[in-house]
Amino acid sequence: MNVDRLVFTIAGLFILGSLLLSQLHSVYWLWFTAFVGANMFQASFTGFCPMAMLLKKLGVQSGCAFK
Repeated sequence: MNVDRLVFTIAGLFILGSLLLSQLHSVYWLWFTAFVGANMFQASFTGFCPMAMLLKKLGVQSGCAFK
């Protein structure tokens, strides 16, 4: 798996997990959902993605979106 696919997978898991936690624990978990969505939105314009940078440092092969 490359960085691109892992970023989308992790973001999706974070969103689904925070939605589940908002239903089971506290509605304030929706702020985490908003943070992940906002980060994905800004990354689409700027190309700056902290998760992609972390995965690259861990040695994951780079994809075409986050070079």
